[in-house]
Amino acid sequence: MKLLLLLMLTFLVSFETGADEIIGGEESRPHSRPYMAFLKIKHYGSLYYCGGFLIRRDFVMTAAHCGGKSITVILGAHNITKTEETWQTINVKHQFPHPEYDPRRILNDIMLLKLEKEANLTKAVRPIPLASRFNSISPGQECLAAGWGRTGLMPPGSDTLQEVELTLMNPSDCKDFGSFDERSQLCVGNPNSRKAIFMGDSGGPLVCCDVAQGIVSYGNKNAKPPSGFTRITHYRSWIDQILKAN
Repeated sequence: MKLLLLLMLTFLVSFETGADEIIGGEESRPHSRPYMAFLKIKHYGSLYYCGGFLIRRDFVMTAAHCGGKSITVILGAHNITKTEETWQTINVKHQFPHPEYDPRRILNDIMLLKLEKEANLTKAVRPIPLASRFNSISPGQECLAAGWGRTGLMPPGSDTLQEVELTLMNPSDCKDFGSFDERSQLCVGNPNSRKAIFMGDSGGPLVCCDVAQGIVSYGNKNAKPPSGFTRITHYRSWIDQILKAN
């Protein structure tokens, strides 16, 4: 079984703010991915960083393993070390991790974040539609992932939002991941390519044809693709239930 790596960045609270890049990608055109959210997660003396994406003016979607004691969401960011007028910094009012999230096997790795207030919709801040239960995607399809994760096994790297095109693979390509479940997960990233998501990209979206289809969940410790993404369509009933009730 391959070693799995939850793709969040972890630092002590005193660590200087700084996230790195997606591997094998390129810098996004500033604010061209207005749904992207940067998450600052405080948990028992440590500070974690994850990605996420705006799905409603008052809700962000991310991975369940990005939970913590408190979360602050930054919308409208490009370089997360340089505050811009486009930034909207909003605290999370309530965290809704999936009730059957299994951190040991990394199953049901999905969470909804209710914001303390609604985001103002601008050119730099805008929600992305979610795939419906009937919106299928097929192996071989090219999709896009974005985040502030590392460019290699070790830092440093750019603090700007990066993006990379990744290929949707057959479930069999993730057979070495003992926890891979093809009903609830997507196998993403050609193993013959060096394009991949990595540390700091957790919780970010996999976007296919302008629709969010997956959530960055886990990968290999050597950053070699493929990686496991949570399959959003599998959870639409649960997602709709939470959104309707809140």
